[in-house]
Amino acid sequence: MGKTTAEKIFEAHLVDEPFPGTKVLKLDAVLCHEITTPIAIDDLIRRNKDRVFDASKIKAVIDHVTPSKDTKTATQAKILRDWARRHGIKDFFDVGANGVCHALFPEKGFIRPGYTVIMGDSHTCTHGAFGAFAAGIGTTDLEVGILKGVCAFRQPKTIRFNVNGQLPAGVYAKDVILHIIGKIGVNGATDRVMEFHGSTIEAMSMESRMTLCNMAIEAGGTSGICQPDMTTVEYLWPFIQGEFASKEAALAEYSQWRADVDAEYEQVIEIDVTALQPVSTFGYKPDQVKFVSELPDTPVDQIYLGSCTNGRLEDLRIAAQILKGRKLAPTVRGILSPATPKIQQEATREGLIDIFMEAGFCVTNPTCGACLGMSNGVLAEGEVCASTTNRNFMGRMGKGGMVHLMSPATAAASAIEGKIADPRKYL
Repeated sequence: MGKTTAEKIFEAHLVDEPFPGTKVLKLDAVLCHEITTPIAIDDLIRRNKDRVFDASKIKAVIDHVTPSKDTKTATQAKILRDWARRHGIKDFFDVGANGVCHALFPEKGFIRPGYTVIMGDSHTCTHGAFGAFAAGIGTTDLEVGILKGVCAFRQPKTIRFNVNGQLPAGVYAKDVILHIIGKIGVNGATDRVMEFHGSTIEAMSMESRMTLCNMAIEAGGTSGICQPDMTTVEYLWPFIQGEFASKEAALAEYSQWRADVDAEYEQVIEIDVTALQPVSTFGYKPDQVKFVSELPDTPVDQIYLGSCTNGRLEDLRIAAQILKGRKLAPTVRGILSPATPKIQQEATREGLIDIFMEAGFCVTNPTCGACLGMSNGVLAEGEVCASTTNRNFMGRMGKGGMVHLMSPATAAASAIEGKIADPRKYL
């Protein structure tokens, strides 16, 4: 019987099976940021285990509140900064060089097909876009990962999503994943791997695949996984060209992680996107979705473009195309947080930042701050945000605030109209 991508990765990384169905895997990368890792660091110090398994496999960034806004967040940053220095962690990204973790780490070439990756952050599933098994974990598992380079997972069950058809104009990866979550529900993939196949996925850029996998956790998924292909190789080529004689050789190596044609899935779900429309959430759960055309006259107070879901250059280009020569509605404020310094620099070179600023947007440094209501765009009670982020729980971006999740195109159109708006009329 053939194997899924996750089953192949589990088999190749298996260290131990202490209980039937529980697999201890060797890790290729442990990712860290200043919100969840300091708790693990403090506990390891308290237990006289202040060590790391392999400094070269640990990557760390200060990204959630940067620059620090108060003493508490400054202390969290200092704990991570001191720890990275103490253990010689070279891939540590401090203020000025830092960006949103799930955009920064792939951009640095840290993620490869077949990797096992953990982080104390639920949207670590983003990295499955490369054909890796990447999962968000709790503090105890993070401590073990840092100390021993292993992590225990249950044997994965996988749901296969066959996503086929050409995306209509104005419809993007964010619409696809919101549609999927709306279809299966927020518990539809709990404790499962979401493996994405089909012509729609094959046509997507790596940025779009990261958007897709980023929100697997919003359906309860442990990880979202795309199949490594030449698009994957092209993205990684600047980092791997010294390892392979050609791109074709790299593809041949990475293809070992593609699911077998006779792999067995718990469930197979067919998605046809040919008639899909722009999608937005309307409630406090990511499966509460409607077509934008079904949400007329839904006013918003703030537009937010950024985050690990949609703060990449591709996203900024899409939004800028709609905003060029247009202004924010007088009733809204707009905030743009490019996900990394590289993205911000390139967006500046391309004139995208000028377009946003001329439209009336405030442009901030790269940070996760607004997405989880910590800084740089927190909502007041009763305010509503049209957002390209990934989570819309009650109070997510500020106590008493409401978040509508949508694509960068829909957010840009909503910025112009001051209410949730269909981007297709501006293309």
